[in-house]
Amino acid sequence: MIRGTKLAVAMAIIAMTSVSSSRAEPTGVPALAVVATPESVGFDSDRLKHLDDYMARVVADGRVAGMTTLLARHGKVVEFATYGKSSLATGKPMAKDEIFRIYSMTKPITGVAMMILFEEGKWRLDDPVTRYVPEFANLKVMTGVGPDGKITVEDVKRPPTMREIMSHTAGFGYGLGDTNPVDKLYREKQVLRSAGLKQMIDRTAEIPLKFQPGTNWEYSSAADIQGYIVEKLSGQPLGQFMAEHIFKPLKMTDTAFVVAPDKQNRLAAVYYFNKLAGRIAEAPALPGSGVQDFTTAPTMESGGGGLTSTTMDYARFSQMILNGGELDGARILSPATVKLMGANVIPRNVLVSSNGTNGLRFNEAVGFGLDFMVVNDPRNAASPVGAGTLSWGGAAGTWFWVDPTNDLIFVGMIQRFGGAGGDDLGTLARALTYQALTHPEK
Repeated sequence: MIRGTKLAVAMAIIAMTSVSSSRAEPTGVPALAVVATPESVGFDSDRLKHLDDYMARVVADGRVAGMTTLLARHGKVVEFATYGKSSLATGKPMAKDEIFRIYSMTKPITGVAMMILFEEGKWRLDDPVTRYVPEFANLKVMTGVGPDGKITVEDVKRPPTMREIMSHTAGFGYGLGDTNPVDKLYREKQVLRSAGLKQMIDRTAEIPLKFQPGTNWEYSSAADIQGYIVEKLSGQPLGQFMAEHIFKPLKMTDTAFVVAPDKQNRLAAVYYFNKLAGRIAEAPALPGSGVQDFTTAPTMESGGGGLTSTTMDYARFSQMILNGGELDGARILSPATVKLMGANVIPRNVLVSSNGTNGLRFNEAVGFGLDFMVVNDPRNAASPVGAGTLSWGGAAGTWFWVDPTNDLIFVGMIQRFGGAGGDDLGTLARALTYQALTHPEK
């Protein structure tokens, strides 16, 4: 009996060793530089073809002009595929180094910038934001709309905390909703088209919060506020801080707030669905669209949605998160800080009652950390991903996720406002990726 127990323990140790040895470890070979066969990292090639077929069909059906997808496991690329065209007008094929407007996928990067300063002791999670943004000292909270059509307000009971600023529970608006009076004010005051982050802060301070801090979840301009805080605490412009502390160490050579002249031929065209024509059309042709020209320096470097990037650049950022804050010897954050970013910080009363602008509804299964959405309980969330998976997406249809349980990342890039029309590509990509992961222990 004792002998059998020793044998079982030995077998368990061997099994654990074989699993851990497949994880991404420093080998002198750059991360994501090796292309692995699907079977070598637990995928079934035939089943993985379902992912390729679906994405190719999305392009063939005219829902998007082109696309790239990158799947990696254990720090090795399983698939890096391109589909369709970067521009229907020119017919240029989609390339692996195409540059995309990543919009709200800027937010996790801004969150990392914030946490770099957190690790330097520049701020704490439960600090009131007024400690760093005194312009918010006299914030009001909307209580309703009076008979004269004007917003009625009350005093804020307490300033939002930094934790709430990083989790969209502070109460700020965004200007995305059509009917909310606060969002209308964001559009009227052109908060997100300010001439610099300081002006954005000043305009935001004049608009009431949607709710008392910490009592609800609402997608907001909070990451833009974070960008201002990064500038103030670091003494550097946001783009310069990101370049020095994130992009250069991670070798994200094509990620920036403006596309350099020698790279502009790689900037993919961005589309929307033209109802009159019944097909997609280039977004700049949409009257009043206000599509940002990323070929010229912006008046405001938006921490909430201003970056452009490539599929590989964002994969390197994602792999750094998956590795616990390090990539190819460059440590950006500590493992503890990355875990903190991926821990749900929304209070229980908000988890069970919140319903955000974009239709998200958080609960114990799906929560929100510091600038990432996080899946706490995949099965109750009806999701195939592993526990602790971090994710978000962008307004032009880009998406990504980081799965620490299965040691994999996925980045998908398209350029169409409102997503691909019909099925959500991020959701379908998850289903089609994990149905092909037949040996998750490998």
